[in-house]
Amino acid sequence: MPLGIALLGSTGSIGTQTLDILGRMPDRFRLVSIAARNRTDLLTRQVEQFQPEIVVARSGFTLDNRSVLPTPEGLIEAVSHPDVDIVVAATSGHDAIPAIIAAIEAGKIIAIANKEPIVCAGELIIPLARKHGAEIRPVDSEHSAIWQALRSGKNSEIHRLILTSSGGPFRNFDRAALQEVTVEQALKHPSWNMGKKLTIDSSSLMNKGLEVIEAHWLFDVPYDDIQVVIQPTSIIHSMVEFVDGSTIAQLSPPDMRLPIQYALTWPDRVPGPCAKLDFTTLRTLEFDLPDLDRFPALRLAYEAGRKGQTYPTVLSAVDEIAVEAFARGELSWIGIANLIETVLEKHDPRPVSSVETILHTDRWARETARSILPDLA
Repeated sequence: MPLGIALLGSTGSIGTQTLDILGRMPDRFRLVSIAARNRTDLLTRQVEQFQPEIVVARSGFTLDNRSVLPTPEGLIEAVSHPDVDIVVAATSGHDAIPAIIAAIEAGKIIAIANKEPIVCAGELIIPLARKHGAEIRPVDSEHSAIWQALRSGKNSEIHRLILTSSGGPFRNFDRAALQEVTVEQALKHPSWNMGKKLTIDSSSLMNKGLEVIEAHWLFDVPYDDIQVVIQPTSIIHSMVEFVDGSTIAQLSPPDMRLPIQYALTWPDRVPGPCAKLDFTTLRTLEFDLPDLDRFPALRLAYEAGRKGQTYPTVLSAVDEIAVEAFARGELSWIGIANLIETVLEKHDPRPVSSVETILHTDRWARETARSILPDLA
């Protein structure tokens, strides 16, 4: 029987590429549940094509002759359905955290693509997954690369994890040029085709900072043993250096369908739609260190991760507010990191003891960011 899939965030970049994989492998997978908050016209077409049993969407969305569950409440039912084997978590924000916890408790496999659940609730999710013996399979290209490389060694043999970054479109900009960055410039990623939020985060290296926090929780590696390097061609997706001096890297053209497919078909590797590398045209692989003065978002992420407690939740929540304000023209690109740092300095941290603590912190961070925003505009 094909494996049953619950897809949370079907209309985003990861969601649409996941459906591309499912559509190519009907003998291996069938879509049981689908959820989306935006682009309901696209959601309608997806439902028509894949005929899932459960549809979850924002309030007011309707389908002919189909019941639609509201989001976020319906997400728990979507992931808990008895026919679901794998939950692909590709939503944005924190709405999916309760659903991911419910899926773990129900014994589902979690293919995690969105960063917020692990960044904000890793302290809850990872121990819970261990308790229930639930698999968490990373979908982010960097974490998938590490996961693949770790098939060559044990976690106890890791010397360090090396997360690669393209450096974004501004890696060669000086301070003066960064002061004048426009939204249009920030949305031109040199390697990847991603959504607006992720693309802007990549331009500031905040995306890489969130990945550092994720890697800490997913692979149980201290922050001091997680390094970020710039690799502009996005061919090496990340590396693991082992204690004996060996470094294992995962290389491929930048195509998110590869890590999505690997998370779904693991431990098998099967033919797919992704292009293969042509090593005869691959002349050089450049590496550089990120400049934390020009890209302070990465520094802030390391600091928030090391402090722990609810600091990563504040980092993630305020980043959303800052990116939205930048995209609307209400905040400069430089102001994104400034707003995050200002709110982090005001935060009174709490232990991450429950989902309610995370959601309360999230609300506080967003309200505080919005109150400060006019002063930074």
